[in-house]
Amino acid sequence: KRMSTLNVDALVGNTSANAITVRGEGSATTSLQQGLCKAWINYNTRTSTSISDSFSVASISDGGTGLTTINFTNAMANANFCQTMGMGDMGTTWTTSHAMAATNDSAKTTGQTKFHTGGQNTATASDLYENNVMIAGDLA
Repeated sequence: KRMSTLNVDALVGNTSANAITVRGEGSATTSLQQGLCKAWINYNTRTSTSISDSFSVASISDGGTGLTTINFTNAMANANFCQTMGMGDMGTTWTTSHAMAATNDSAKTTGQTKFHTGGQNTATASDLYENNVMIAGDLA
């Protein structure tokens, strides 16, 4: 039997070297590149500051207890990118750990971001076994 060919443009929409648009429900379209995760990392700061796995992350550095800087392989277009973090600990802080993006002016640039992690209350900095960060936004 003859196999029919699949019309990719009919399923995907417009494609070019730098743009893929996906047809959504109804007449809506979505820019695929805009919605992709640009960088992610799983890292440990409890036993050592080390990357377990990552994508588009050049390195991390330990800024002291509970403070980690994540350096990107590819710069973002601006410092208004979206970042999400989740973390946990196998010790007593598992259910009470917290994280927040560092808030001083140099904490979030096109090439890096910083996170503070802590234990039982917001005033206690703590290094945790598992930290996960995802970055979305436009690359430079």
